Amino acid sequence: MADEQFSAAEKALEEYRDIEMKMSSPEVTSSPDKIRKLGRRHAELGVIVSAYLQYKQIKEDLEAAKEMAAEDEEFAQEADRLEEELPAVEEKLRVALIPRDPDDARDTIMEIKAGAGGEEAALFAGDLLRMYLRYAEKRGWTTTIQSENSTELGGIKDVQIAIRAKGNPTPEEGVWASLKYEGGVHRVQRIPVTESQGRIQTSAAGVIVFPEADDDNDEIEVDPKDLKIDIFMSSGPGGQSVNTTYSAVRMTHIPTGIVVSMQDEKSQIQNRAAALKVLKSRLLAMKHEQEAAEAADMRHSQVRSMDRSERIRTYNFPENRIVDHRTNYKAYNLDQVLDGDLQAVIDSDIQADEAERMSRAEH
Repeated sequence: MADEQFSAAEKALEEYRDIEMKMSSPEVTSSPDKIRKLGRRHAELGVIVSAYLQYKQIKEDLEAAKEMAAEDEEFAQEADRLEEELPAVEEKLRVALIPRDPDDARDTIMEIKAGAGGEEAALFAGDLLRMYLRYAEKRGWTTTIQSENSTELGGIKDVQIAIRAKGNPTPEEGVWASLKYEGGVHRVQRIPVTESQGRIQTSAAGVIVFPEADDDNDEIEVDPKDLKIDIFMSSGPGGQSVNTTYSAVRMTHIPTGIVVSMQDEKSQIQNRAAALKVLKSRLLAMKHEQEAAEAADMRHSQVRSMDRSERIRTYNFPENRIVDHRTNYKAYNLDQVLDGDLQAVIDSDIQADEAERMSRAEH
């Protein structure tokens, strides 16, 4: 294995051990945000450290077996076995060292908006919401609907959800690592319930995803003077009042025009805090996307489109077919996918992205 890779793995091991020491300090143990941030980095480095320690162990065992091989046939056989194992272990370490998206272990905010197509588009947006809620449930993640505008027929005009993992997942198990590929236009083809002639109609819903910022994120500063805050009464399906107090918050960031609405929490203060966190998350995502675009940053996905108007997937009901247009993934189990069985579709995006990252790392 190249010395350069060996050196990168050594640095990762040093940082990993340093983080373990920091995590036991009183300053960190008393701060949930610091624990979460260090825990995320610890999990990220853990993948490299595990592969590196396995590599070192096999190298040491191989050298010892070679030394003893002349005296004992069993050691010669052991040396042969370890020689065969070594390339796979080296490859595992090499893959672990390829730079990842630094946000992979983060939790995620998702917005789903009905596109063109009236009530049918709103019903499809509702189908997507259910699909993601079921998928999150299968992954053991928690979901919180932060704001929602419904229609009389049970469709969704727009909804915002926070999707969070439990504990400190490794980067590949993080919410963002899987859901970052969902941003874009999702197109549906089916006979609408509102269509009396039985004709197939095409409509769409837009999905926006971004990693959730930490409360103490020092990358993003929001000046209170840049915020316009409106207070309104929370509303449920068909405009019904959820409660009788004006606790819902609409926060507008004047410099960027970003608008965040929050009505899930019980009080106006809680909704303000939740809205500010989402606003910071959106600003952080915008900052990272700009950096990635300027630097062609290897850590950010090429499969994950920055273009929110790109059609990424088609859901064809008459044929029970789902197609991902970025990877050409196609399957005829749309009913199961809409029930949360989404992993195979997402895996096609992850595999295409990993192949892209490995290709760039080799050049």
